[in-house]
Amino acid sequence: MNFEEARVIAIVYFSAVVPLILILRHRHKMPSWVPVIYIGSFLVCAIGWEIWFTYGLIDGDSVMIRRSPVLNAWIPLHINWIVNSLADAGTICLGGLWLMWRLNGKNMQVFHQWNWLSFMILFVWCVGQNLFVELFLYHDQLAVGKELSWAPLIPTGNYFNPLLFEFNGRAVMFQTQLPWIILPAVLYTSVIHCMKLTAGTNKLL
Repeated sequence: MNFEEARVIAIVYFSAVVPLILILRHRHKMPSWVPVIYIGSFLVCAIGWEIWFTYGLIDGDSVMIRRSPVLNAWIPLHINWIVNSLADAGTICLGGLWLMWRLNGKNMQVFHQWNWLSFMILFVWCVGQNLFVELFLYHDQLAVGKELSWAPLIPTGNYFNPLLFEFNGRAVMFQTQLPWIILPAVLYTSVIHCMKLTAGTNKLL
């Protein structure tokens, strides 16, 4: 195992497990919609693209083909989509919502109605983390020539997948950015809806 492989393994499990532990530990301090959004985000990410990318279900390569044997051993095939979806739901989705709240002066009103500035914070967070993943974390798995499956939140699949830009010889493709362009608006709208249904609380970590 080299340093880069160890880094990937550590980041994947940390970003998947730590948010779950924090939610379980501090659930009584959080608004009642947080677990709902967490579970919903997990399902959307899993069904939206993670399962499809892991198994290469439609015109794509399995993750077992796209990464090294060490990563295959430490993040097994049938676990891969689960830990990635947990990381998406916890670190990215809830993390982005937490960032919105913090940068809005810890004002829960940001979750009661649409706020464009807060949405842009969430959007930049979601797209920014995905760029980090594509350029520095999973760059070998998402490289040009390694085919990713069609997925529900990537309706263009690899059939329309233009190169957006390159950085240090690493490519950023349209296909892998699309779900994180779509998801922030869906996520924010869902939180506002849940907030109304549950008449949220003013508590948040």
